[in-house]
Amino acid sequence: MMSATLVLGVALLTSLLSGPTVAFVPIGGGSSTHVSITGTALLQKVTETCRAVAEAAGHEFNPTGSSAEELVQACLGPTATGDVSGAKFKSALQEIYTQNGLVDRNFVNSAPHHFNSEAFAEGRGLIIEGLVAINANIREENFQAARETLGRVLHTLQDFYSHSNWVELGYTEPYINLIRMDLPLENLADFSTATCSDCASGKCPNPILPNILKEKKLTSGYMGIYSAAKPKGKCSHGGAGDLTSSAEPRGGISKDERRSDNVDFHNAAVKAATAASLQLLEDIRVAAGDNDFLTMMGIARSSVVCFVIDTTGSMSDDIEAARTAVYKIIDGKKGTQDEPSEYILVPFNDPEFGPMIRTTDPDKMKREISLLRANAGGDTPEMCLSGLQLALTGAPDSSDIYVFTDAVAKDIHLKDTIMALISSTKSTVSFFLTGSGRRRRSLRASSFEDYKNLALASGGQAIQVPKSQLPQATDIILDTSTSALVTVLQRARNPGKQETFPFMLDDSQKNIIIYITGQSISFTLTNPAGVMQNHNEASGKLGSINAVGNLWRIRLNDDNIKGTWKINIISNQPYTLKVTGQSTITFIYDFVERFGGPHPGYAVLSGHPQAGQPAILMLSVIGRKGSSSVTVGDVSLVTVSGPETVRNSTTTDMGNGDILVTVDAVPEGEFVVSLKGTDNVSGSGFQRQSTTQMSVSKVNIKAVADSSMQPGKTFNLPFSVMTQGSDGLYSISARNDKNFPMSKPPSLNLTTGQYANSSVTITPPANTPSGSDVTVTLDAKSSSGADSNYIVLRFSVVNKTTDFVRPVCEVVNVQADDCPHDLSKCKPFQWKLAATLSDGDGTGVANVSLRQGSGNLTTSLLSDPIIKANYTASCCSQIFELEAVDKFGNVGKCYHSIVRSAGPPTLPALLPLWLCLLVSAFVTWF
Repeated sequence: MMSATLVLGVALLTSLLSGPTVAFVPIGGGSSTHVSITGTALLQKVTETCRAVAEAAGHEFNPTGSSAEELVQACLGPTATGDVSGAKFKSALQEIYTQNGLVDRNFVNSAPHHFNSEAFAEGRGLIIEGLVAINANIREENFQAARETLGRVLHTLQDFYSHSNWVELGYTEPYINLIRMDLPLENLADFSTATCSDCASGKCPNPILPNILKEKKLTSGYMGIYSAAKPKGKCSHGGAGDLTSSAEPRGGISKDERRSDNVDFHNAAVKAATAASLQLLEDIRVAAGDNDFLTMMGIARSSVVCFVIDTTGSMSDDIEAARTAVYKIIDGKKGTQDEPSEYILVPFNDPEFGPMIRTTDPDKMKREISLLRANAGGDTPEMCLSGLQLALTGAPDSSDIYVFTDAVAKDIHLKDTIMALISSTKSTVSFFLTGSGRRRRSLRASSFEDYKNLALASGGQAIQVPKSQLPQATDIILDTSTSALVTVLQRARNPGKQETFPFMLDDSQKNIIIYITGQSISFTLTNPAGVMQNHNEASGKLGSINAVGNLWRIRLNDDNIKGTWKINIISNQPYTLKVTGQSTITFIYDFVERFGGPHPGYAVLSGHPQAGQPAILMLSVIGRKGSSSVTVGDVSLVTVSGPETVRNSTTTDMGNGDILVTVDAVPEGEFVVSLKGTDNVSGSGFQRQSTTQMSVSKVNIKAVADSSMQPGKTFNLPFSVMTQGSDGLYSISARNDKNFPMSKPPSLNLTTGQYANSSVTITPPANTPSGSDVTVTLDAKSSSGADSNYIVLRFSVVNKTTDFVRPVCEVVNVQADDCPHDLSKCKPFQWKLAATLSDGDGTGVANVSLRQGSGNLTTSLLSDPIIKANYTASCCSQIFELEAVDKFGNVGKCYHSIVRSAGPPTLPALLPLWLCLLVSAFVTWF
């Protein structure tokens, strides 16, 4: 727990290439935090990986600066020819930081999670369990689950160096045994062995007993939040929150904070924790491969495009329109920065839905969607929301999801779950509706209005068109499946009325499109110079206007857009308005809550913010040249529907574009986040808005994703519910996206201000693939239905691991005698190497790759008990390094050099397979 952990961290982007800086000003002063240590390691490893990928592809890796956008652009290389947003990369970093910091809240009294109280075996067990889950998640392409587990594992690993006496013993390198289950934890102090001397002041430079230092005995401080009891003679963690620090021997050995008495040890712990983080990340990178590692880190060209398609008998025309839209995206955007980074397809019928098909291969998506056929279905309502649930939980956060259907939802009972998933993922859902949407009497409240409400809540559109006109309406998919998409304004009016909506455009934007949905609408658009164009002018001075079904699409001309525009809409029918564009100036945000304890900080809220309290947000701004190229003006909460209410805020600049926002008076009903500021590159003002609507609640639900599930084993999930509203019976809903069997209480009787405890059980089937993830949504609703809240948790499902031994590589023959000593003459000559690989009694080698060397590597079948590897290279390429990964992600390495010049001796052909190549230059910061 490196100082007071602030859960949502700065990405350290301004220091990416020049060295680390402090991510936050910690509450305790100039200490390093988990965020700064994690950020330094992640950014260094991402940079190394991007450079390796670029070199392998034959192009240079030369970031033009240190911002997220510039790093992503350089990493993507020639495929990123236009504007590329760094938002996904920064969001991925924030997810890892968030889970890292939550360990201080959710497991504050758990010794293994922090290596307190000499819980070394248990702490290592958590790290190994997490590593197994991460590798399995990546193999199954469940990258969000991998990121969340990575954050928690890094926290525990880093705490070892702050909470143990590792650096006091004089060690400077990481303790590799913590990530190697096959290596023993050595020389641990016995339970009865005294380890510390008394320190009455609590600020002694090194209270470790001399015999412990001499014998190199490993110990850690005992931590007591509720009790001062500890074994006789043992060290304490120390600090105001540790009750054991007042019991002799007093004081503590924690290096969480940099104080005058522990500067050297704190700095040494930071160095070791950073090196250990890099070591763990390198193991994950090798097991995953460079491309999957970068995907996990959010390095991607553009957004994910996801289709949820009704395949019942009446949907032939709709399927053909969706197919045409997919082909347009693939054929029109392939090889550009707007090419989607992933395609997802979820078919649904009645009663079947799924499976979810996901691929990064555009040709595979073409094949999959070409196989869709309209059939069966029977009655009118279909399993639309079940398919949408799969899409929301399977697609990355902030994805664009398009639903095609001509029928109302049979599974309308999932609506609250869908609302919760929309809020949690911040994905945008748009519906293409080609039926009448008439309500079936046997289905309560099921109509197209439900789809419209879901679309509005997500910031999407609900487009109603005749089947014959659907191909014209799908142009909206081409608009939104693009890089660096931002929302400038979104409003809804029900009932409709005449109103003028101002919005500000800036120089960084292009491809500005205005969408209006509704019936019996007229409008007039006015630019900053006063030039006007009305709805009757299909092609005017300001742009082109197209109408299809209930959708108006206005595409502005790209010239002279800067300034404040106005659109006046006249209608007595409900309508929505949305203004979008392309720009790398954007923001990401989360609603957060403060938590206390020994290491206080901010935790991301999974559900609605609490009513009757100030709303707190952590907001990160991304500019054209990084956060420093943007000046933040106003941040406010704005209602989307009904009379417009704006609630301004107070802001605290946390540095590097991160803003802590406090809103004392939260608007009633649904609201979004609005940001106004100045683009320092052009000097023009800008306006941005979040898409996902949020509201407050008097209900609060607490639950923690603290471990993985196992196939075939029942998993118990405790949860607590409290209300600040009325006493009474609150219904409990619990669902998961994999339809795993679950049990739950139907309701809980709540007393105002008091938590009621219960639990949910979930049983993944025995045949669930290891590395799968399951998203669980819990919802509590008052008997009147007037108030509710939710929590969304993601769990990994992982087989119990028994294989912890890494593959073995042995170089058996080297033929390099022909290589000249003079390297200037090396080109005509070649050298050869033969090696054998095996995994012993393990699960078998899954992948073999060349890490260093530009020669040609061939292997026999990986299923062979002994794998033969042959390598041939030019004598100009003198280093060979091979990596072998088994089916559980254990990594073995093999190294050989034919360098004859003076220098370090060549490593032996047979290596201990835990050897990792580490970056040795670490910078200590204050």
